[in-house]
Amino acid sequence: VYIPRVRSCSSVGFIKSKYVCVFDKAALKFSHQQRLFRTSAVSCGQIVQFKLSDIGEGITEVTVKEWYIKEGDSVSQFDSICEVQSDKASVTITSRYDGIIRKLHYNLDDIAYVGKPLVDIEIDASKGVAPEEDVVETPPMCHEEHTHQEIKGHKTLATPAVRRLAMENNIKLSEVVGTGKDNRILKEDILNYLAKQTGAILPPSPKAEIFSPLPKSLPAAPKDKARKIPVPVSRPLTFSGKDKTEPVTGFHKAMVKTMSAALKIPHFGYCDEIDLTQLVQLREELKPVAQLRGIKLSFMPFFIKAASLGLLQYPVLNASLDESCQNVTYKASHNIGVAMDTEQGLIVPNVKNVQVCSVFEIAAELNRLQSLGSAGQLGTNELTGGTFTLSNIGTIGGTYAKPVILPPEVAIGALGKIQVLPRFNEKGEVFKAQIMNVSWSADHRIIDGATMARFSNLWKSYLENPASMLLDLK
Repeated sequence: VYIPRVRSCSSVGFIKSKYVCVFDKAALKFSHQQRLFRTSAVSCGQIVQFKLSDIGEGITEVTVKEWYIKEGDSVSQFDSICEVQSDKASVTITSRYDGIIRKLHYNLDDIAYVGKPLVDIEIDASKGVAPEEDVVETPPMCHEEHTHQEIKGHKTLATPAVRRLAMENNIKLSEVVGTGKDNRILKEDILNYLAKQTGAILPPSPKAEIFSPLPKSLPAAPKDKARKIPVPVSRPLTFSGKDKTEPVTGFHKAMVKTMSAALKIPHFGYCDEIDLTQLVQLREELKPVAQLRGIKLSFMPFFIKAASLGLLQYPVLNASLDESCQNVTYKASHNIGVAMDTEQGLIVPNVKNVQVCSVFEIAAELNRLQSLGSAGQLGTNELTGGTFTLSNIGTIGGTYAKPVILPPEVAIGALGKIQVLPRFNEKGEVFKAQIMNVSWSADHRIIDGATMARFSNLWKSYLENPASMLLDLK
């Protein structure tokens, strides 16, 4: 009668002495072995190798730029482990398990390979180990959910950590819309779904977090602004006397691939000058308003919005051509890229869906991208999916350029510096004008010179008469 009760106690290593008399030797031996086995499983954790998952975009190797943990540290699910950099973006790798870091397989600046162990983590074996696959098909929880998946006609993809989060909140993954690659369900998708169901208010997105603190008082502009003379940045000269060979890595490696592909495109150029006198005055009036909102307002948001309005009239400039040159895809979204010069090299993040953004929203997004670019934190989402590009070479110097198209795009513009030059008005009088030169490059396989000129003229009219943009803004 007492055997079941004794077995239930053996898992915690406790046997009451008054029950021992009812056992024979075999039963006692079995209970003792069972108790010792369970105790060893709890005291000794299981070591699992956390492998570098597929980042996407055909990336097979990355460079380890920073470790956020060290051997002996405790980690939980979603804790940051390290930051890696591919030839396209920087990615933060997060933990899939709760446990203790036992081994780091790479040092800083080492090359890590997708599918190879990144760290060894000691976990509690009594809690079980989630499958190692980065993306798995979630098993149906019931017949109703299985039917729901078949009707939608796609698999539900999620990491084990995301599936656990959904299970803890009683959420069916088949009812959640995934925003990751191949409709993968991310942690943010679960939290957003949960917020809609419960009416909870989620923390602000990173887009709002980059706003700088509001100034207590705006600094008074100097009455007489002295002309600023650009001073070239000089670095200490070093001469070793020996040749040095370094591998092409990171963003430089991406530039090699992109520019090699760009040479296959027959480019043609078109240049013009823009009178930005009215836009300069408008920006000076709006800068204090933007500063009160915590946003730095440059000329680029106006250039980007004017380009988007022009692309609505000439969608062929926002298209892509397949490798066989048999099909042209006209992109619905205006994801306009902005070339940035960073310590890691030339990168081109893009502002998504400019066609539905205001000038202020574009400025806020540019501030965010510039902050991430300076810190080397731009991700794959910011660096991919561009449909049209503007390169502001005027911030460094120069008036004209010959920009190279970024495939699969078909057009790009380079903006020169704004200069104060004499011009004539309608009455023949000389006045001081703010002049900027623009250089366009287009894919001559699908874009002709007349189309490029008409687009440039429309873009020019929006900038020379900023008020005219109000008529077409939505």
